[in-house]
This record gives sequence, C-alpha cells and structure tokens, in this order.
Amino acid sequence: MSTERAFRFGRAQHLVGVAGLPDAATPAAPVGVIVLNAGMVHRVGPFRLHVELTRRLNADGYPTLRFDLSSLGDSSAADEAGSQAQQVKADVADAMSLLASHAGCSRFVLLGLCSGAQNAHGVALDEPRVAGAVFLDGYAYRTLGFRLRHYLPRLWSGSRWQRFISRSLQARASQGDDVFAVRFPPREQVQRELATMLDRGLRLHFIYSGGVTRYFNHPRQFRECFGRLADRPQISARLFAGSDHTYALQVDRQRLLDDIATWLRDNFPISGGSNP
Repeated sequence: MSTERAFRFGRAQHLVGVAGLPDAATPAAPVGVIVLNAGMVHRVGPFRLHVELTRRLNADGYPTLRFDLSSLGDSSAADEAGSQAQQVKADVADAMSLLASHAGCSRFVLLGLCSGAQNAHGVALDEPRVAGAVFLDGYAYRTLGFRLRHYLPRLWSGSRWQRFISRSLQARASQGDDVFAVRFPPREQVQRELATMLDRGLRLHFIYSGGVTRYFNHPRQFRECFGRLADRPQISARLFAGSDHTYALQVDRQRLLDDIATWLRDNFPISGGSNP
C-alpha cells in the first residue's frame, strides 16, 4: 500500500510536488521514480498522464514523485543565478533528497516526455544517484532509412507531391525545420553522452509515439541513429506507432503504462532488496 502526500521542498522551499510513499511498515525500496514536467504542463501531465503513471507504479511498490520544476506549475523561482540546465539539475537533486528522506531509496529512475525527456537526459548524464531513465519521445534523428520510408510512398502520389512542395516552401520562408522549439544537440554528442551513461551502468528505455513521425517512423531507426549502442543490453527502444504524443486514448495509455511497469520490474525489481 502507498499514500500520496503533497510537499513544498527544495533549497529555497520553492518546489511543489506529490509523492507516492509506501506505508511505514513496508521495507524501503532501493529505487524511486521521479517524473519531470512535459514542457509547460503542470505536474499532473498531459491529460493526467503523470498521475495515472505514478499511481500505477505506486501499486507495484515503487516510491514516486511528480513535481513542478522551478517557475512551472505551482513551483516558484529559486532566485539564484545559473543556466536553465543547472536549474533543472538542482531541482532534480532536491527531488531526490526529498524522496530519499521519506521513502529510503538511494537511487532513482527519471521519466520525462518531450522536453521532460531532454531534461532527464541532461540530469542522468552526470548525476551519480540516477540508475536509469525512461525517455518518451526523446532524442532521435532523421536517417537515410527514415527518409526512404517517409518519401518513397509519396513518389507515386501527385497530390502528395503538391502538398510536400507547398509545406517545404512555407518551412523555408519561416526558417523553421525544428520538431520542437528547442533544437536537438548534434547526434554525435548525444551518442557520446548515451555511451557515458551506459558505461556507468545506467538502464535506459526509449519510447516513441506516432506523434513524432516527422523524425521517427520505424523501430529499426533507433539503431540507424545510434549504431552499436542500440545493441547494448542496458538500452531498449519501443515504437507505439498508433499512439499520439500524449497517449490521450485509454487503450494507448494502458499499453504505455504496462510497458513502463514491465521495464521497471525487469530492470529494478522491488523484491530481492537490491538493484541489479
């Protein structure tokens, strides 16, 4: 059994979050799960995705914390100098300390959707308490395979060619070819950073939705992007091609929650008392 509690916490008492905590009689879990904001969305997540996810994981025995980063949702600013990346790292460090003190866990799995995945990547790179991460619609790059799968079916359709040319001209006029407002780092940089995480023993799980077909359109593309890293046993990737970016449909959401819960049980089992 677990109980949800709201907290105001952080180095400036500026952060607000809801923790799912095990009952006092339950042995401390070795790993806690921290869920980051998806863009500017409040900690409940798109269509309450983060609420459903954390409650599902609580039922499986994992302590969780869904919270608002500085200046998002109910959290205020910390009034300190530093870049946005430094602010995120400090906020997540505060979140880890909170969950450690109330649930007894010493290592953590980060989970983020979209920009939340990018923030989770940045924190996981050099935070020693991070044991793993789940990236929902995180980093990926258009490859030759992507382009062949995307454009070849359109070669036989005159109307599609017309729409493609029109969109290309509009994009060129607006100077816009980004999938998100924030440009992805170079692929070589992300490859190096993922290799660093894997060398430290992190377990990483990438999940892509059908909402990002402009840059990811086939399960094979993950290996096309990241080469031999995709063969490492600590990293895995899934594509839910029929799901939208926020998993608004219940059937899609249930499949997502099942996949994350299964990955956690396989990589960070509650029974046994220690991490693999």
